[in-house]
Amino acid sequence: MIVGLYQSSPTFGDVKRNVGDAIEALSRASMDLVVLPELFNTGYQFISREEVASLAEEIPNGFTCRSMIDLARKKKIHIVFGMAERDNDKLYNSAVLVGPNGFIGGYRKIHLFFEEKLLFDPGDTGFHVWDIGEARIGLMICFDWLFPESARILALKGAQILCHPANLVLPYCQYAMPVRCMENRIFSITANRVGTEQRGQKLPLTYTGSSIIVDPLGNVLAQLTDTEVGTAAVEIDPEKANDKKITEYNHVFDDRRPELYGALLSPPR
Repeated sequence: MIVGLYQSSPTFGDVKRNVGDAIEALSRASMDLVVLPELFNTGYQFISREEVASLAEEIPNGFTCRSMIDLARKKKIHIVFGMAERDNDKLYNSAVLVGPNGFIGGYRKIHLFFEEKLLFDPGDTGFHVWDIGEARIGLMICFDWLFPESARILALKGAQILCHPANLVLPYCQYAMPVRCMENRIFSITANRVGTEQRGQKLPLTYTGSSIIVDPLGNVLAQLTDTEVGTAAVEIDPEKANDKKITEYNHVFDDRRPELYGALLSPPR
């Protein structure tokens, strides 16, 4: 299958323009699965929870979801994208999976970064894996990368591809994802954004771009620069993520010793 990503530079708050730009870029591309950045439709640097509420949408009935579903049906592709979700009085930093048959599922960001803790409610969906026919995929968002448990639980649940919408400002993730892939023998697609935002009295945020697709051995299959807007795509065989052997004697899952990992579930000392 052909997997890809879209790296963008959204205009804050201009949802119709940002969604339109994504649709235009993806309409020219040929992919089976594509990942878009975190909060691709709104921009990232909200100045208040009230502002989040004003731009958040219901899933799957809002403008952004309906637009991406229409595109997925037209192109016969699967699309993962990040957006602010409104669910009654709750606000979530969410990722959505849609396909040719419509809405498939969503994920609410579990590990909130920096001031996101003041703007969004903690995610409550847990980590899920969806079979889209050509592959089994799991969703995570941006700062989730820092917690190896995120990738590991998705891999243990059978994901072959990590779909990872992001708005990265720290410089580490693009170095870490090859490790996440190697330690789980899984593919990953990290779709980041570029540009700088400075709103209100907040310090400017500069996004690191360098969106990246990685294979189960940690090899970088495709990567954009830290400034370009556009798409990247590569053909992969998802079945390669089913081989968890390191040597004829070592297996990344079978060699685990969970009976000795109790501290993982305990508060730090």
